[in-house]
Amino acid sequence: MSALSVVVRGEDLVLLAERAVYWPARATLLVADPHFGKAATFRAAAIPVPAGTTAGTLGRLDAIVARTGVRRVVFLGDFLHARAGRAPATLAALAEWRAGHPSLRVTLVRGNHDRHAGDPPRELEIECVDAPAVEGPFALVHHPAPAREGYAIAGHLHPAATLVGRGRQSERLPCFWFARDFAVLPAFGEFTGLAAIDPEPGDRVFVVAEEAVVDVTRR
Repeated sequence: MSALSVVVRGEDLVLLAERAVYWPARATLLVADPHFGKAATFRAAAIPVPAGTTAGTLGRLDAIVARTGVRRVVFLGDFLHARAGRAPATLAALAEWRAGHPSLRVTLVRGNHDRHAGDPPRELEIECVDAPAVEGPFALVHHPAPAREGYAIAGHLHPAATLVGRGRQSERLPCFWFARDFAVLPAFGEFTGLAAIDPEPGDRVFVVAEEAVVDVTRR
């Protein structure tokens, strides 16, 4: 997996191809929209969808934690998808993952799905806070919007950029979007949709193309 570094408000941030941001100065990983239990929610509604999405998401998270040595993970909202997604298998997988990282500090900045799904079980030892969580020059939030407390880093949108080739073929890819006053991270979850963004002149956009992060900012 490759990565790409950017400087935002004087801080180095590393954009990871696993669709997360590593903040070296704080030994912190920023993750948006894992939506754990989303597939279970669909299955509870008798909609057949593949199983194993929670395991895949946690596997990528494990790999990042091991590679970067982060001491903290901050989820930028929508940790659990819905109350119906609090299936025993989903909660057991989360508990097993948490037990494997007892020294890791984990924080959830609540998002709109968290209001309906509820906070994670207490045994997961996840600190749950309302937005904004102010960290250095940043306001860690769920909904992307300018924040008076600092440069906002958010999720919620599941942003994607569409690339068009010379033969008019197109591909929509998840992306990191850095606007003037806020940034939006791609959704981390395995079973999430994509929403096209409309960047303004001067915005920076970086797509995740297979195992690489690529700068596609319009010059």
